[in-house]
Amino acid sequence: MATAHAMTGAIAFRGPDGDGHWCDPASGVALGHRRLAIIDLSPTGHQPMASADGRVVITYNGELYNTGEMAAELAMPLRGTSDTEVLVEAIARFGIDGALRRANGLFAFAAFDRATRTLHLARDRLGIKPLYWTRQNGLFAFASELKALRQVPDLGFDIDPAAVGAYLRHGCVPAPLAIYRNVEKLLPGQRLEVTPAGLSAHLYWDLVAIAKAGQADFDRRPDIEVVDELDALLGDSVKRQMVSDVPLGAFLSGGIDSSAVVALMRANSNGPIKTFTIGFRERAFNEADYARAVAQQLGTDHTELVLSADDALAIVPTIPDMYDEPFADSSQLPTHLVSRLARQQVTVALSGDGGDEAFGGYVRYQGIDRVWRTVRHVPRFGRQLAAQAIGLLGPAVWDSLAFAIPRRRRPTHFGDKVVKGAALLSAADPLDMYRRLISQWPDPNDLLRSGREGQGWIDRLSDSTAGLDTTARLRLIDTMTYLPDDVLTKVDRASMAVALEVRVPLLDHRVVEFGWRQSPERLIAGGQGKRPLRAVLARYLPTNLIDRPKMGFGVPIGEWLRGPLRDWAEDLLSPQSLAEGGLLNPAPIRARFAEHLSGRRNWQHSLWTVLQFQAWRRAQPAAGSLR
Repeated sequence: MATAHAMTGAIAFRGPDGDGHWCDPASGVALGHRRLAIIDLSPTGHQPMASADGRVVITYNGELYNTGEMAAELAMPLRGTSDTEVLVEAIARFGIDGALRRANGLFAFAAFDRATRTLHLARDRLGIKPLYWTRQNGLFAFASELKALRQVPDLGFDIDPAAVGAYLRHGCVPAPLAIYRNVEKLLPGQRLEVTPAGLSAHLYWDLVAIAKAGQADFDRRPDIEVVDELDALLGDSVKRQMVSDVPLGAFLSGGIDSSAVVALMRANSNGPIKTFTIGFRERAFNEADYARAVAQQLGTDHTELVLSADDALAIVPTIPDMYDEPFADSSQLPTHLVSRLARQQVTVALSGDGGDEAFGGYVRYQGIDRVWRTVRHVPRFGRQLAAQAIGLLGPAVWDSLAFAIPRRRRPTHFGDKVVKGAALLSAADPLDMYRRLISQWPDPNDLLRSGREGQGWIDRLSDSTAGLDTTARLRLIDTMTYLPDDVLTKVDRASMAVALEVRVPLLDHRVVEFGWRQSPERLIAGGQGKRPLRAVLARYLPTNLIDRPKMGFGVPIGEWLRGPLRDWAEDLLSPQSLAEGGLLNPAPIRARFAEHLSGRRNWQHSLWTVLQFQAWRRAQPAAGSLR
C-alpha cells in the first residue's frame, strides 16, 4: 500500500481533489487514484470504487458521455451520479468487453475482478488518455505517467536505444514503445488482461477494419444528407461533452476545427460560452485575430492573452517533468499556456483536435497523393536528379521567389519547405514520401552510438493498411499513431499539469466512423480538405471566417534558438553534453546546429527534438545511459 501511495503522490497534480487507495493482500493487488472531480463532486464519486456486489474494483481516469443510457440498461439503484459507478457496474454486469463496447468516452482504467483474480487494463478508442505498464521481476505495475512507475521499488529504468531512435524520427516515442526498456504504452482501443498465469492483449475497437469496411462501401447519399447527419452527430457529441458539474469552456484558435466545436457549443447552450486563445507578438505565428473574430460572431465570453517570447520561454525548463518522456512538438508551449489561462476560470475545456485526421485536413494527404501520381512513371534516377537540382538552389533563393505569393497565402519558411518537399521526388512509394516528410532526422541511426531505431509508425502499420488508396492510408496511419502519440499526448500533459480536463468532441468514435464511410473525393476536393466539416461550419459562420490558410499552433522556435534560447541550446548541444551517457553521436547534430545559427537553413524541428531529449535526460533522477 505504501507503494500505491507513493505512485499517486507523484501525479497529485493530475487529480488535486482526492487521493484514494485499495488493497487486497490475498491477491497481492493494490490500486490507487488521484481525483479531478468533474461529475458527482460528492464522496459517492470517490475512487478506487467497488461494484455493488464487491466483485469488481476500478481506478478510472476519464469521462463517459453516455452515462444515462448505460445506467438505464443496468436498471439498478445507484449510490450517486458518478460515471465511475456506472462503468464499474457495467463491467460487473456485462463483462469487460460488454462494458467497453457500450462505453462512449475518453478513459484509461484498471478494473480488478476479485472472483477470477483478473486485472483488466483498457484505453479509450482513440488514445485520448494515457496508460503505461510494465512487468518486471515478477511484478506488474501500471500508471498514467512514467513518474508514478518510477516510485515502484526494484523496477529498472534503463533508456531503450530503439525508443531513442524512433523518437529522433518522430519527435515523440511511438506506442507501444516507451523511452525505457521493459515499459510499454497500451495502444488506443486496446485492453490488457493480466492473470496469475500471464497476460494477453486484445483490440476491442479495430480501426483498420472499420476504415477498410467504410472505404469498401462509401456513403453514396447526396451531400446535403451527409452534412445534415454530420451536423446532428457533432451537435450530439458536443452536447454530451458539455455535461459537467464544474465550470466549462473551450479552446478557440479561429481554425475550422475549434470554430466548429465552439459554434456547436453555442447552438446547444442557453448560457454564455467561455473561450480562450493565446496569441504571439510575432505576426507570422499569431492567430489571435482570427479567434477574436469568431468569438465576436458567436458571442462568446472570450479571453485572449498575447505572449512575448519570455512568457513562452519561462516554461521551457518545466517540459521534461511535464512530459515524462522526450517530447518535441513545439506547440506544447502554447498548448500549456492556453491550458493555464483556461484553468483560471474553468476545470473542463473542449478542443478541436482530431478534425484533420477524421476528415482529411492535412495538406500532406493531397500533396503526397498528387506528387506521386505525377512522378511515379518517371524513373527514380531522374527524380533523384530533379530533387538535387531543386535543393542546390537553397532555401534562401526559394524564399526570395516566394514574395510573388500574396502574403495571406504565403507559407512560413517557404524555402525550407520547398527543399524538403523536393526530397520527396526520389521516394520509392507514397509511404516512403510520408516517412521522409514527417521525419525530424532522415536516418536516426546516424545519431545513435549503439543500437538501432525501433519500430515506428509506418513499420507498425504498413502491412495492415495495404489495399487502401494513398489518402486513406495516410489518414489511417495518422489517426492510429501521430494523433495519440503526438497531438493527444501533447494536450493531455499540457492540460493535466494544471489539472484541466480537455475533451475532444471531433474524436467521438461515432464521428470518426462516420468519416471513414466518406469517399476521399467527398472529404477532399479542389485542394481543400474537411469539406463536410466546412459545410457544417458554414451553417454557423460566414464564409470569410472559414476560408483562410491553415496555420497550426506554431511558435517561432527557429528564431528563438538564434536569440533568447541560444545559450540554453549551446549548453545542451555542446560536444561534451551530447557525448554524455554514450547515447548520441555529436557530429551530425553539431553540423545542423551550426548551419541553423548561420541562417542558411532552418533546422528548428530536428534541433528541438535533440534539445528536448537532452533536457529530459539531464532532468532524470539518475541520468540514463545505455546498458
